[in-house]
Amino acid sequence: MRILRSERIAAVLLVAAAALGLALANTPVGPGVAAVVGAPLPLPLIGLSLTTGGWVKDGLLAIFFLLAAIELRQELTRGELASARRALVPVVAAVGGVVVPAIIFLLIVREPELSSGWPIPTATDVAFALGVLAIVGRGLPGRIRALLLALAVIDDLIAIVIIGVFFTTGLQPLPLILAAPVILLFGWLSYRRSRGYLPALIVLGLAAWVLVALSGIHPTIAGVALGLVLAPRAAARTRRALEPVVNLAVLPIFAFVAALVVIPGVGLRDLSPVFWAILIALPLGKLVGITAGGVIASALAAHRSDRVPFGDLLVVAGLGGIGFTVSLLMNELAFGHLPVVAVEGTLAVLVASTIAAVIGAAIAWSRAAHYRRGRVSPAPER
Repeated sequence: MRILRSERIAAVLLVAAAALGLALANTPVGPGVAAVVGAPLPLPLIGLSLTTGGWVKDGLLAIFFLLAAIELRQELTRGELASARRALVPVVAAVGGVVVPAIIFLLIVREPELSSGWPIPTATDVAFALGVLAIVGRGLPGRIRALLLALAVIDDLIAIVIIGVFFTTGLQPLPLILAAPVILLFGWLSYRRSRGYLPALIVLGLAAWVLVALSGIHPTIAGVALGLVLAPRAAARTRRALEPVVNLAVLPIFAFVAALVVIPGVGLRDLSPVFWAILIALPLGKLVGITAGGVIASALAAHRSDRVPFGDLLVVAGLGGIGFTVSLLMNELAFGHLPVVAVEGTLAVLVASTIAAVIGAAIAWSRAAHYRRGRVSPAPER
């Protein structure tokens, strides 16, 4: 079972699924696969009408955000974000990693219709980034992984706020009002220690997801709310049960569906400014923003132990540019009504995340070698 929770395996599957989706989309079977993904699968009894791909992006991905919320709560109570003093560096670094890429995007994309894509390069894919670190970072101190995890969790929280604020259309108050007591009841039942409540929790969780979806807010927000109200003991069990499912199924399926795009037959000069903005802002903007924020926060840290060495910060900043899952979701939300731009945005996210993964892996490998050399005692003189 340990392999099912491996961060390395999760990262490999994520990349393989995206590569498979992109490859299939550009073969003769591509239109058939796209037709299946785009086929309507309505549920008229509850008033929802989504395509196959829509159920993946709105339904399955809510499970990923449920685990992200559990991780966030863990960090806020016992992890790197448990106190203001310890949270200073990851919080400021995460903010820098959001602000700088957004500014770069808006400097390159001047058209008002396309500027709504500014959140795309602000995301960090926690599963992919930790997977790359696990592959190449052997020998690095545990604090680097802890910092990367804390930063990615804050990044997810910012992404959740962005989705809720900027990508909510046609808000329906009544379903949202009804969702609140359902979510609270879900949380209250989770504190009951009897496993007999599990069926009720599943029903309440599904009901909350449906109500949030009907309200006009992106339904992944339901996963976040449910994860935040779960009792600690129930949250630990939920994470243990769902982590293999997310690693082996949810994220790879989402990556496959999101990457199922036909590469446009245009020259580099004909590509949208959105493509270039994401390509630059994601790897470079994240690297600069996270590093700058981390340096500023380390300088402000009152305790020496809370300061992060510059080399360690570079590792986190390099890997922080891997946007992938959340960036692909942001691209879909921003440009779903502009299919051509959405395709170029998807390609840009895939290429930019690959560049960031290579840069981050190189920095992590170099830093790990530095630490390994430091642990080797010099040979005694004769």
